[in-house]
Amino acid sequence: MAEYRPPLRDFQFIYHELFDPARIQALPGCEEFDGDLVDAVVEEAGKFFSEVLLPLNRSGDEEGCHLEDGEVHTPTGFKDAYRQFAEAGWTGFACAPEYGGQGLPNAVTLPVQEMLCACNLSFGMYPGLSHGAYNAIEAHGDDGLKALYLPKLVDGSWSGTMCLTEPQCGTDLGLIRTKAAPQDDGSYKLSGTKIFISAGEHDLADNIVHLVLARLPDAPEGIKGISLFVVPKFLPDADGEAGERNGVVCGALEHKMGIKASSTCVMNFDDATGWLIGAPNKGMRAMFTMMNTARLGVGVQGIGLGDAAYQGAVAYARERLQGRALKGAKTPDKPADSLLVHPDVRRMLLTQRAYVEGIRALGSWIAGEIDVYERSTDEKEAQAAEDLVALLIPVFKAFGTDAGFECANLGVQVFGGHGYIREHGMEQYVRDARITQIYEGTNGIQALDLVGRKLPAHFGRYMRRFFQPVSAYIEDRQADEQLAEFIQPLAKAFGRLQRASAWIAQSGLGNPDEAAAASSDYLRLFGFTALAYLWTRMAEISLAKRDGEERRFYQAKIDTARFFMQRLLPQSGGLFSAILAGGKPMMAFDDEAF
Repeated sequence: MAEYRPPLRDFQFIYHELFDPARIQALPGCEEFDGDLVDAVVEEAGKFFSEVLLPLNRSGDEEGCHLEDGEVHTPTGFKDAYRQFAEAGWTGFACAPEYGGQGLPNAVTLPVQEMLCACNLSFGMYPGLSHGAYNAIEAHGDDGLKALYLPKLVDGSWSGTMCLTEPQCGTDLGLIRTKAAPQDDGSYKLSGTKIFISAGEHDLADNIVHLVLARLPDAPEGIKGISLFVVPKFLPDADGEAGERNGVVCGALEHKMGIKASSTCVMNFDDATGWLIGAPNKGMRAMFTMMNTARLGVGVQGIGLGDAAYQGAVAYARERLQGRALKGAKTPDKPADSLLVHPDVRRMLLTQRAYVEGIRALGSWIAGEIDVYERSTDEKEAQAAEDLVALLIPVFKAFGTDAGFECANLGVQVFGGHGYIREHGMEQYVRDARITQIYEGTNGIQALDLVGRKLPAHFGRYMRRFFQPVSAYIEDRQADEQLAEFIQPLAKAFGRLQRASAWIAQSGLGNPDEAAAASSDYLRLFGFTALAYLWTRMAEISLAKRDGEERRFYQAKIDTARFFMQRLLPQSGGLFSAILAGGKPMMAFDDEAF
């Protein structure tokens, strides 16, 4: 079975040392979440997930889901594990207490989500989609819908989905054809087909609550004419329990590359009864409540899988005897040295570690800012936090999942031929991680969002939320000799990001293709710069503590930061050059020559 130990000490470092936990605890509704309680919650989650869900990861992948007469059966053990998961309160840990949840702040729920994904991503899809549905209904539903659906989503007896994609449209949701006809009783009848619906049908919960994008008869064309509806699998009866079967069925299961224990369904709506969420033709605003949450969660999926691959690769590299150290045998009493003596193996392991720990810190930064903008009573503080989140979400989703996939691939490479076979679980991480770069908006779409929406928004206000604190941090520490090996490369990368931002803003005014052509490289440059900033801060903290009782932990932080700066961050130079090359090398190519 794959190796995985919850990275509790790193979570503690990020929550208690890198960021200010007092800032979170001062927010309304977070007063009781002191350090001891936060650590206990995260530790208990790691224990439950690694003991109950990790053993089902490989077997679930091999068995997959099965469709019989419109009903989907999840792999052996999933139903019992979900029951335990719900009974332990994990379906509602991030939900409001008024609906039965525990009200944990995002800064605490993020490490819980990461461990869930690391242990069993397919399983995590089911409660993950439910939480997205909870968020949309809680934010945009009327009091009746909230009272009916939210308590059951929170306790896990009902689950949720988000139904966007159709055969003719993925990202371009303006092409949606699903229709919603108003009824005299205030309900609607929905007809149409949705594809790629995660958790669309399964046997884990008593009911499935579909959130469906559809068009009203008089809706405007395009994306401005989309409304959002709640369409349950079973219609609630007079007591609010699952009653008569609704007109929604699973027509097929997709046969996928990865996440095989997650049911990805074709859903057919045939005069299915639904109710409007929010205002007519304003469905995209409500759906983005789900999608922004989902994009944060998908970035976490990438890092969870990346860490699982890293841990497995480290364990194998320690045990696998192969060749001798080039300077002479490290273990002459054994027939060969471990893989750890080989520089290229160490390069791969340190690449995994630097990405995982750096992007974990980036996700925690974003999660804390979400808590601030959702809970703070200071309007100025809340707006600043919301701006920063809007800017960093596409960076985290795309950069985090690209890095997660790279880490999974490196895990296979460390194992060599043994990584390519099922036995050690490495190849599953690669297959599972690949979808994270695609769903909830492909990484190319995230890059377009960054340069097309976030960079110019409010005359650069979003960008200033990142640029100003990073610039101030560099300026304040330029004379610190001990920190120079980190500050100097950070300053160079930051300078490149500033110049690239100005170039894109100027070039994009005259030709939008220029900004689009640069977008993926620009997002990656942004990701490297954000990690350089965080790794410098982590190194600064660790330099002050490396002579204490946890010397090995803090020294490892310093050494990983040094590796990132010297071996990974130099990629920012190549990305900068590619951005300045402009769009002509790709856009001038003859269409007929492809």
